[in-house]
Amino acid sequence: MDILNDLSTTTVILLILISLIGGIGITAIGPGGVLVTIALFLFTDLSPAEVAGTAIVTHIGTGIVGSLAYIRSGQLREPQTRRIAGILCIAALIATPAGVFLNTRISGEIFGLLLAALVVLVGISVLVRERRPSRQATQQDPALMPWPTLALVGGGVALVSGLFGLGGPMIAVPVMILMGVPILQALGSAQAQSIILATVGSLVYFAHGSIVWSLVILTGLPELIGVWLGWKIAHALPRHLLTYTLAISLIVLGPVIAIMG
Repeated sequence: MDILNDLSTTTVILLILISLIGGIGITAIGPGGVLVTIALFLFTDLSPAEVAGTAIVTHIGTGIVGSLAYIRSGQLREPQTRRIAGILCIAALIATPAGVFLNTRISGEIFGLLLAALVVLVGISVLVRERRPSRQATQQDPALMPWPTLALVGGGVALVSGLFGLGGPMIAVPVMILMGVPILQALGSAQAQSIILATVGSLVYFAHGSIVWSLVILTGLPELIGVWLGWKIAHALPRHLLTYTLAISLIVLGPVIAIMG
């Protein structure tokens, strides 16, 4: 029986709205895709593997749409951004299956606690990043960043993304910005990595039979719409209000996930 038949109308609406907001966060500030994982974990009876497997499939589409958006706006046509994206993608090929393997070895309770900790840490990192004075003068030229450092970042991002069913921007963008990468270049390269890690992760979760396709459609379509809206916001509107709202929401959601999980 289709799991959608077991969900209340309120739950379906919540999943759609949260996915839309998550998509906006993906291209506007980076962290955002985790909201889909959170919603599936809190509002359905899926196992950790089904939560992550269902969520990660949606990030194939968001990665493609996000990458096309940042190609259009120029960031992914810049050699420096393409260099970062290439290294992140290679790292994703190697590390994503390890994250999936870890997911299949943990209980739902442990999954919830780890997800709660990750959400709080990312929320705090976003607040710290936003409250810092402008670092424009100290931003690095991405072309000068050593590839082992980028590979280590990419591998860590892919490992965690495979474990929780996330896209690249959730972790890669805050880390790269703290390293001195300009935000639009960080966002663009993380979108490209999402395509690879989400595709690899989806294939592995599919092999485990851990993808609920009806929920992929239910959450993936509004998330794609949100990705397009978020790209518009990133280029046209001040991001501070959205950034603070998302960061504080993540910090508050952490304990909720731990308790309800």
